[in-house]
Amino acid sequence: MAEAVRGQRISALSLLVPDYESGIGFYVGKLGFDLLEDTDMGGGKRWVRVRPRGGGVDLLLARAATGEQRAAIGNQAGGRVFLFLETDDFDRDHAAYVNAGVTFLEAPRSEPYGKVVVMQDPFGTKWDLIQPA
Repeated sequence: MAEAVRGQRISALSLLVPDYESGIGFYVGKLGFDLLEDTDMGGGKRWVRVRPRGGGVDLLLARAATGEQRAAIGNQAGGRVFLFLETDDFDRDHAAYVNAGVTFLEAPRSEPYGKVVVMQDPFGTKWDLIQPA
């Protein structure tokens, strides 16, 4: 049996967006994420990282540059919920997102694992907003 490697973690996930400004507008402007970095890499490419204010994994907002990438915007999980945003106050965050115009695909519900609702970014990516039980 192989020895477990220690000291590793997933630090970021790439999330395809149609363009940097609309990605920042939604994730920073509507969800309230922190803009950690926006570095011009030349040739129209930027390194844009955002993160929920409570911490966690960074999202690298990646501008779709090819037809294949554009076709995958909002469908990186094949139509399933792709990302899970955990909160310590579901009602606060749900109300703030409703007021910000975030799209919800259902009414909030209580499950054995917590209070949850499926929301969607303007590009089609599905998220669970969840407060664990």
